[in-house]
Amino acid sequence: MFMVKEGLPFVIMPLAGAAAVFILCNGILGAVFGSLLFIIALFCAFFFRDPKINITEGESLVISPCNGTIMEIKEDKNEKVIRVFLSIFNVHLQRAPVSGVVRGVEHRKGSFLMAMHPEAFLLNEQNIITIENERGIFIVRQIAGFLARRCVAWVKTGDVLVKGGKIGLIKFSSQVDLHLPVNAEICVKKGEKVKAGVSICARFGE
Repeated sequence: MFMVKEGLPFVIMPLAGAAAVFILCNGILGAVFGSLLFIIALFCAFFFRDPKINITEGESLVISPCNGTIMEIKEDKNEKVIRVFLSIFNVHLQRAPVSGVVRGVEHRKGSFLMAMHPEAFLLNEQNIITIENERGIFIVRQIAGFLARRCVAWVKTGDVLVKGGKIGLIKFSSQVDLHLPVNAEICVKKGEKVKAGVSICARFGE
C-alpha cells in the first residue's frame, strides 16, 4: 500500500510538529500534544493511501470511479446518474470507469455544503471530467464537501484513458457522481458499498 504525493504535506507537517514537541517540551502536556500530532499524521497517511487493486475487466462493464456508498440513483430520458458518498475513511482516489478519450475537464467554483445535502451536486465546488468512447459519453463529477475543500483532476482534455486508471483525488469527505448513457444497465442499488476499479456499476448489452 502506497500513498499519493498530495498527501505528503499532510503527513510531514504534523510529524515534524510532533518531533519538535517531543524534543522541546517536557511533561504531560508536551507528551499529549506531541502524541496528538503523531496520531494526526498517521490518520493522514491512512486517508491518502493508494492500495494496490486488481481492475475488473470486461469491455461491456462500467466500473466504479470511487470508493464509497451509493446514496442515489437517478434516471431520465437523457442519462442515468449514480451518486456516491465518500466518508473520511474511504480511499479518495478516483479511477476511470471506462476506457476512452477525455473530452473536457471543467472546474466549477461553488459552496461547501455537506456531501449528503440534496443540492451539493449543483452548488458545491467540483470538477467535471467528460470521457467519450464508442458507447457514448461518461462523466465523473468530483464534488467537494463540507470538509473536502479541493478536487484534484490528474487528467486533461485529449488524454486517452484505460479503464481503472487513476484520474483524480478529492481531499477529505466528499461525493462523486457517475453519469452514464441512457442504455446502460445499472448494477448497483442505494446503500450498496462500492470500490473504485473493482465494483461493477453498470453494463451494456453485447
